[in-house]
Amino acid sequence: MKPKIRQAKAENVNLDCLLSGYDYELPPGLIAQNPAVPRDSSRLLVVDSPETAKTIPPLHHIFRDLSELLKPGDLLVMNNTKVIPARLYGCKSTGAGVEVLLLEERRHNCWLALVKPGKRFTVGSEIIFTAGKDGKQQELRATVVESDPETGGRLLQFDLPAAVPLVQVLGKFGQIPLPPYITASTAADEQYQTVYADVQGAIAAPTAGLHFTPELLEKLRSCGINQAFITLHVGVGTFRPVEVEDITTHAMHEEWIEVPPDTVEQIRATQAAGGRIIAVGTTAVRALEGAAQSGDLQPYVGKTNLFISPGYKWQVVEGLITNFHLPRSSLLMLVSALIGRERLLEIYQQAIAAEYRFYSFGDAMLILPEGKSIKL
Repeated sequence: MKPKIRQAKAENVNLDCLLSGYDYELPPGLIAQNPAVPRDSSRLLVVDSPETAKTIPPLHHIFRDLSELLKPGDLLVMNNTKVIPARLYGCKSTGAGVEVLLLEERRHNCWLALVKPGKRFTVGSEIIFTAGKDGKQQELRATVVESDPETGGRLLQFDLPAAVPLVQVLGKFGQIPLPPYITASTAADEQYQTVYADVQGAIAAPTAGLHFTPELLEKLRSCGINQAFITLHVGVGTFRPVEVEDITTHAMHEEWIEVPPDTVEQIRATQAAGGRIIAVGTTAVRALEGAAQSGDLQPYVGKTNLFISPGYKWQVVEGLITNFHLPRSSLLMLVSALIGRERLLEIYQQAIAAEYRFYSFGDAMLILPEGKSIKL
């Protein structure tokens, strides 16, 4: 029996613009709780040209087949952000328990955070975090200095010496935050980091990159498939749900990105030589396209709130490696912009029928440049 795709029942309405047009039903058993071991043994659904798709369904591979599916001269662009131990458990001075999820640093050692229970934390409230090892107890304090209406969060000023950044001590007090739909995982912290994670700052992993191993990266290089890096610190913009029915009015939360000059040079050289730009993950897409909004890709350091949905005019990205995303999410809309919403939902239907594993620890899709929607 085919899984059902729920669609909005409106007539003469462009479902590409409606939140309800991005809904689908996923059996709970297909939500991956642990990653594949080894990483590159995950399944890989390959999306080819729309014309081929009329007669040939998506091809089923293993991720380590990637070197056979790409071409010499192609360039993989990867996000080298590193997940920080952003979830902390502390207490108020009264002893009441508190859960904190750090989102981003606004100024030195002052972080925007989601706090539970949040309503009780007015300006001036103090949170105390403790850590102990070998009989030694350490303490970290933070004070609420401001509320953030956009996220419902709080700005926490951490009491640390000026020369000590919070990320330097987080390993003692915090935990790597797994998404809420991962409820029964036995994964080690390093399994929620890419093997090329380098720049600390994300609160969630760029999960399309979790499938790569050092051996696969080396094999790709030996096949003439090159690699370049950007940084996007995955934050609330990536995982916050879209809450408006008219998605054209959705406002993305800003996330910090860096597209360095050497990556821009690699991309230009690849394009000049006839190679193809393959983004590894939706975060790499947003960084590259965000740095090209002037119409020409340029080195960039700053923030982007770029929201990509069907009708978007692509500037840089030609192909994409991505995981399977949540219903009604901005990530599902981004991938729909590449290959078309109806086609993507049909591919998801086929993936569900074939029992692919979904979400952060799940399997992957490779959308080849030939797979981009012919309407774009």
